[in-house]
Amino acid sequence: MRYIPNSQADRQQMLAEIGVDSTEQLFAGIPEKLRLRRLLDLPKALSESELLEYFRKRASKNEIEPAAFIGAGIYRHYIPIVIDALISRSEFYTAYTPYQAEIAQGTLQAIFEFQTYIAQLTGMEVANASLYDGSTGLAEAILMAQRVTRKNKFLVARSVHPEYRAVVDTYAKNLGIQIELIGYAPDGRLNLEQLASKLDSNTAAVVVQSPNFFGTIERTHDVAEMAHKHDAMSITNVCEAISLGILKPAGEDQSEKRRADIVVGEAQSFGIPPSFGGPHVGFLATREKYVRQMPGRLVGMGKDFSGRRGFVLTLSTREQHIRREKATSNICTNQSLCALMATIYLAVVGPKGLREICEHNVFKTDYAVTQIRERTKFRVLFSAPRFNEFVIQNPLPLGEGRRAPSAPGEGFSSPGLPLWRFYPELGNARLLCVTEINSREQIDRMVQGLAS
Repeated sequence: MRYIPNSQADRQQMLAEIGVDSTEQLFAGIPEKLRLRRLLDLPKALSESELLEYFRKRASKNEIEPAAFIGAGIYRHYIPIVIDALISRSEFYTAYTPYQAEIAQGTLQAIFEFQTYIAQLTGMEVANASLYDGSTGLAEAILMAQRVTRKNKFLVARSVHPEYRAVVDTYAKNLGIQIELIGYAPDGRLNLEQLASKLDSNTAAVVVQSPNFFGTIERTHDVAEMAHKHDAMSITNVCEAISLGILKPAGEDQSEKRRADIVVGEAQSFGIPPSFGGPHVGFLATREKYVRQMPGRLVGMGKDFSGRRGFVLTLSTREQHIRREKATSNICTNQSLCALMATIYLAVVGPKGLREICEHNVFKTDYAVTQIRERTKFRVLFSAPRFNEFVIQNPLPLGEGRRAPSAPGEGFSSPGLPLWRFYPELGNARLLCVTEINSREQIDRMVQGLAS
């Protein structure tokens, strides 16, 4: 918004309208001891040329960004520069809720395309206009499953992102929802034997993440089949959206019983920068028969009286604003701008490009794992197939192993996220992440740092 100052005449007119003679009278109710009677201690104003020179000197002190090998729910991928150019157009970044379809066709079409991409990538029939982020999206998916099944017991894989599970616990705390954790097997995937022992007719849904927090790829279709045998729903969470470009969608299978009922997650990897943790964009896709229980809003496409294509908010229940605790969901908006970034990204890279990006991630991760095994004393945990991320275990005692395993000045940040806080049984384990932006040279430097 542009700053438009008021002239002295404007100020006098506004004061006269409210019945006072001066600006001083506006503050008459503030005790004298609380009022500042001196100028603020600010440096003198700079000219434009002086200001630019000041920022140039400051910017020259910035360090070159080192290579990073950390993911854990937020990932660094290449972002096509066209995204910044397009989302900077004023019609996108100033748009508000598109209730008036006649003046918001561009925004509505972009959201419709986002929904279409998500439905295609997840193998589901319908997707909403986006949610705030992946963690609150997972909580909304659990509340949705509770509404559909009218059951309160949820079996959640312990390999689901720990911070996502914390958000779910917060949502579920006072709603009568019972969360039971299912452990992971030695290969890093969900322990199916433990799941089978906990499943019963009271189970509302089974929640699994793929790739899970350890980076291993879950058997989502087997999990769905087991859940459906007990009339429970299957919820698949996705933190690393890029993986949808190469993995078989959880909602796609020849057998309906092996398909997930809800696929929810975080789409940050689709052209959205890490941004210190947000804002990002959550997504939720489901089967058409559950669309009335889906949180958020849905943009639909139809034709007007003249037969022209048009877009409109098909589902945006006003009960969210009116009925409060009785509402289907209290999510009454969406992340339009971030959803637009994801839409532009997917349109730019296309299906073939997305597949190639995924292959780069797979090959570079495999190279990093092989080098760590051959050149360092670190153990690589979990044998299941992986995408992007993997867990290594430090041979040092726990106290020493918490120290960053890389020396400063090697051109990369400390590799990996220490896991002792979330999974104390793993000791000196770290979660590492390799994406397409990490070069072979960077990986070699990281491995050398571990070896030393």
